[in-house]
Amino acid sequence: MDAEAAKLVGAGLAAIGVGLAALGVGNVFGSFLESALRNPAAADGQQGRLFIGFAAAELLGLLAFVVAMILLFVA
Repeated sequence: MDAEAAKLVGAGLAAIGVGLAALGVGNVFGSFLESALRNPAAADGQQGRLFIGFAAAELLGLLAFVVAMILLFVA
């Protein structure tokens, strides 16, 4: 395998992380909505944790995107 093919395969594998981050964000918001419907009084107290979970999942997706772009255009 030559270097160009390895670079494209690596970028494709790194791009999988972007899709998995989208699944993680959906899981975070789905879990929050499920718990908010079960106990609406506690939903306001859990909103901070919601945004922390969203930020963590989105950060991992952005990092995977940056790695893919570095593999495509820099390496």
